[in-house]
Amino acid sequence: MLEDCKNAQERWGGVHSLIDRWLQQRRDLLISFIELKEACDAELESVSKARIDHFSESLMDYISAGHFEVYPQLAKEAHAFNDESALDIADKLLERLEMSTEMVLSFDTDFASTASCEQNIARLPAWIDRLARGLTERFALEDQLIARLHAAHSPETSNAPA
Repeated sequence: MLEDCKNAQERWGGVHSLIDRWLQQRRDLLISFIELKEACDAELESVSKARIDHFSESLMDYISAGHFEVYPQLAKEAHAFNDESALDIADKLLERLEMSTEMVLSFDTDFASTASCEQNIARLPAWIDRLARGLTERFALEDQLIARLHAAHSPETSNAPA
């Protein structure tokens, strides 16, 4: 996953500062995810609520930035270029992203309080596996969204010979 994140930054990094910041958040999220997974694999009972909270906060910040900053900006750009086919594709991708968002919200709820964290700690390895699959799919969908709604309108693409 981390390698895919680097590839996304190479493809779209520098194209738009909002996307740059968001891709950096993705990288930070993945580092936090890997640290949590390693701690979970080493000794589950010693995984601290603070470590889970750090990951969960990174996850919620990343998801929120996508939904409330990046996706609307990409849609605005597609509207500016009157790219209806891109907007149709974006709607379909956003529907699929919503499933991932629900999963993230469930994880956050399961580990929100100290009591719920203690109650659900045995389920953390299953959550880690589920999140790995969900985030992998989410990042791929987001990359498609960026490619269709932003890269298609970038100056290099717009001025390229047909």
